[in-house]
Amino acid sequence: MGERLKGRAAVVTGAGGGIGREISLALAAEGAGVVIVDPGVARDGSGTDLAPADHVVSEIKAKGGKAVANYSSVTDFKVAEEIIKSCVENFGRVDIVVNCAGVLRERMIWNMTEEDWDLVIAVHLKGTFNLCRHACVKMREQGFGRIVNLTSDAWRGTVGQCNYGAAKGGIVSLTRAIAREMGRYGVTANCIAPIAATRMTMTEQVKAGMTKRLESGLITRAFYDSFMAMPGPEYVPPMVVYLVSEAAANINGRVFHVEKGRIAIYCEPVETLAIYKSVENGMFRVEELEEFVPKTLLTGYINPAPAEQPKAK
Repeated sequence: MGERLKGRAAVVTGAGGGIGREISLALAAEGAGVVIVDPGVARDGSGTDLAPADHVVSEIKAKGGKAVANYSSVTDFKVAEEIIKSCVENFGRVDIVVNCAGVLRERMIWNMTEEDWDLVIAVHLKGTFNLCRHACVKMREQGFGRIVNLTSDAWRGTVGQCNYGAAKGGIVSLTRAIAREMGRYGVTANCIAPIAATRMTMTEQVKAGMTKRLESGLITRAFYDSFMAMPGPEYVPPMVVYLVSEAAANINGRVFHVEKGRIAIYCEPVETLAIYKSVENGMFRVEELEEFVPKTLLTGYINPAPAEQPKAK
């Protein structure tokens, strides 16, 4: 057992398996008491199984750590408040929140249902807000807190998962806002975008979908081969432990890519080029935009998904 997080109390959502489980084990191994939050739903959000959370709690206790199970869904605002309260009731405070809960409903935009959209947004984006919202009340009072939210490289754009990509992009923006609002109170909020083979990422359906994307030219062979050789989730927790420790007190509002053998940081979203109009009250004419945008703002730009040319008959 380590002592980096001795006396700290953590809440980890989606902690019954995959990345959430590995993070929970790592936090407990460093001395934190952990609330294992997982309703036990399937990958698509259906069904319930209380066993995953119980199994992780048993693993932690068998190694001398402290943990309790919570079977609640993060999608309910009031229930999320009770999750945070349960951490305080069991461990006296809440110092760390790691939001890993997620579901997937893959569809192309033209056949995605409202239910597909609402469920993914509710679990990923609203669920992350719910936990952060209630945790920040306690963290502000304490003058200390660490929030780590899981995003995905899909926040930069994805295919067949517009609901997931939108949710993960929202999580990045939410986290950056929390960092600015809570930093003065000794609370940091950061994102990690992990790559790891879990039941979410490596189902037979997902593999088949990646094969179709390769065959249709939507992804490269190099990307496909890298995806199929994706390592497990055990390589993700060290970065999380670092970010929630005292050593990372000055890291706030950043997004990190984490995978086996590689940790990277995403650039800050900044304006890179601009064109100016100083006459005619600053109003650009469409003709001017047609001329100047391609050769100034879009120099070297390549359309990521150009229209297919009609096939010759």
